[in-house]
Amino acid sequence: MKSVFLSTGVWICLFLLPYPVLGATTPPEAGGVLPEIILEAPSDPELMKYLGLKAAQDFTIPQIKAEIVIIEIFSMYCPHCQKEAPTVNALFTKITNDAKLKDKLKLVGIGVGNSGFEIDVFRKNYKITFPLFADGDFKIHKMIGEVRTPYFIGVKINPDRTHRIIYSKLGGIKDAGKFLDMLRRLSEK
Repeated sequence: MKSVFLSTGVWICLFLLPYPVLGATTPPEAGGVLPEIILEAPSDPELMKYLGLKAAQDFTIPQIKAEIVIIEIFSMYCPHCQKEAPTVNALFTKITNDAKLKDKLKLVGIGVGNSGFEIDVFRKNYKITFPLFADGDFKIHKMIGEVRTPYFIGVKINPDRTHRIIYSKLGGIKDAGKFLDMLRRLSEK
């Protein structure tokens, strides 16, 4: 009897082995394009203006009025994301204080597994002023390969709204100035 269960289990495993797990993806790769990530328009008019959005409707990353968009994938519960928050704030400050960059480069955050309430708590605790979006149902997280946090994606957006990923890596940025310099170099390739 034991061998019947064992052999049945082996056959089931062999049958399922060649089939990928439904919905499984890999992280975005440099040179590729983002999946169609749909974000809810912020209710704050200042954030709408920052993103260059005219109508308060759902939008995709390539619709942001910028040449480069940096996406931080984070979770309010991630201790690494909490530790990285001051550096990401410094990055945002460097961008917004630079007359040449402030209209060309935008920063957004997507809180995986976080509700709007949790996003607001994270925003207040870490004094974040750039747009943060909730991904409470992990839909976006699944689309981008269920990456660990923090994860940063740099996207170059062309005038016709086509785009390509220029950076996609797990881990903190450590130095805001060096990170910006690296993104500029990558966007010129």
